[in-house]
Amino acid sequence: MPESTASAGVGQELLRAQRSEITEFHIYSKLAQALADQRNASLLRRVAEDELRHYQFLRELTGQEVLPERVKVLVYTLLARAFGLTFALRLMERGEGQAAAAYSALARTVPGVSALAQEEDAHEDELLGLIDEEVLHYMGSVVLGLNDAIVELTGTLAGLSLALQETRLIATAGLITGVAASLSMAASEYLSTKSEADGRAPLRASLYTGVAYVVAVSILIAPFLLLPQYQVALPVSLLGAISLIGGFTFYVSVARELSFAKHFREMVLISMGVAALTFVFGFLVRTLLGLEI
Repeated sequence: MPESTASAGVGQELLRAQRSEITEFHIYSKLAQALADQRNASLLRRVAEDELRHYQFLRELTGQEVLPERVKVLVYTLLARAFGLTFALRLMERGEGQAAAAYSALARTVPGVSALAQEEDAHEDELLGLIDEEVLHYMGSVVLGLNDAIVELTGTLAGLSLALQETRLIATAGLITGVAASLSMAASEYLSTKSEADGRAPLRASLYTGVAYVVAVSILIAPFLLLPQYQVALPVSLLGAISLIGGFTFYVSVARELSFAKHFREMVLISMGVAALTFVFGFLVRTLLGLEI
């Protein structure tokens, strides 16, 4: 290693940066290969070439070859396939921001590194400004389906639990309510999208809403089908609702760069508040009507 970079601390930072660059080269290359959209694929290939050039520059400084982080390459490739390119890129670009900060620190002692820091910043702006995915256009439809299903069904299941107190009956009533509501929401989204004429396909928007609703219904009702006691099934279902809220809120917060904590807290308070109120209502209904099942 040259004298100007002989410091052990600087050398380790350079090696870490070098490994990061070759890892991101492989990630962007694999993502580009999997894309049908040639515009996005071309952009990713160009960014991958820049990452490879950064790696080669750093290799000249360190005098060492390093291997990519294979697990990281696999994880981000799978995330892009499962949750969309935008989600995976935004999650990865959080690391790019850390890389830019590391380069800025190295630039004070290592000549030529400042240019890499500027290019890392440019990558983030370019990638996230130009990547265009269908799922982003229909994010509102997915949010509508999930949010409505979680709020409505947690309340419904809580009320039914006190009123009926039998898991099979609760699951049956909840399933009928959930399927009917999903069809209703999908139809409403179709009509709403058609009247807005905002460029989204009404049928596709309704499908996103309906499928999101059905997924939420399946997760929330499953405990009542699998567990014999409603006293156990209801808390498990509510935990499932909180987990679903957490997972989807994290996805939206990354894809749209929103505050996770604020939206998660708000959604949990609304869902659990509705569930608590409906639980009390179910108790009153059972008491006033004298239900014995």
